[in-house]
Amino acid sequence: MTAHRSNEHRLLLGLGQVTIISLAATWIATWPLFVSWRIGPLIIGLLMGVLIINAARGGFSERFEPGIRFSAKKILRLAIILYGFRITFTQVASVGIVGITLDLFMVASTLFLGTVLGVRYFGMDKATAILTASGAAICGAAAVVATEPVVKSERHQTAVAVATVVFFGTLAMVLYPLLYRTGIIPLNEQDFGIYIGASLHGVAHAVAASDAVGPEAARVAIIVKMTRVLMLAPALLVIGWWIHRQSKASGTGAPITIPWFALGFLGVAAFNSLDLLPQPWVQRLVQLDTFLLTMAMTGLGLGTRLSQFRGIGVSAFQLAFCLFIWLVVAGFTGTWVLSSIL
Repeated sequence: MTAHRSNEHRLLLGLGQVTIISLAATWIATWPLFVSWRIGPLIIGLLMGVLIINAARGGFSERFEPGIRFSAKKILRLAIILYGFRITFTQVASVGIVGITLDLFMVASTLFLGTVLGVRYFGMDKATAILTASGAAICGAAAVVATEPVVKSERHQTAVAVATVVFFGTLAMVLYPLLYRTGIIPLNEQDFGIYIGASLHGVAHAVAASDAVGPEAARVAIIVKMTRVLMLAPALLVIGWWIHRQSKASGTGAPITIPWFALGFLGVAAFNSLDLLPQPWVQRLVQLDTFLLTMAMTGLGLGTRLSQFRGIGVSAFQLAFCLFIWLVVAGFTGTWVLSSIL
């Protein structure tokens, strides 16, 4: 009984710690510098968590571990389910055959390429390779943390993958508008919006880059990007099935992981498509979801020691660089070809 109460006490202490840091991250994200660079509370919460846990004395992690783990696991699943309030199936249908086909190609090819390159060429563990690939392929940091339960990765592996998304997503956010302004990429504004939505890492990256290009690009890019977000659920199901198949072939016999929270995400998106809730309610739910995601990322950061990065950090960034080049080149080629023939 005493041990049970002690664990509950540590759970509440940990949740309180995560909540305070997440509130601070949410406030810091409103500062003009972070707003202009589109650095949201998720990334700030992650970085604050990493800084705090690595600066703290021994015993800090143990005192708050149950609450930290609860945030990084349970709250994360709820946040991914509520992520469905950000999209409707009507938006997906509005992008047309070009946007949907391009999104399917970019998600599937980037996941495949990232996994193969990471494991076979860079010698990475399977979990980190898949996490890095999912962040580039689907929706940045949100995809990475959503994939974590499926691949059963350690928190430091997830943190490394998130770091690659932040770095190369920010780089792309600056690069794409320059490519459009200089005329190096021969696409009109609407097609360039498709290109951005289909190839930039995170939603915030796509919003910032397309806004710098023009209003038509911004309108198209966010819809194409959110269509990629909707592909998160089927992608997680495929990843879970593939990992089960690989373990079966190797004789380890790991059970198939069904990410029920991904199905919940699809269910919420379907409900949101019915337009039953007033828009202000939906916006409040999106704000709540952003805070829950910030808590999950903060919990992830608080479980990450910098010493754990040794041996996987360099390889992850090398893989992420290859995927960055792939997104830039394949995204343009796919947009140009599909826009020409469809």
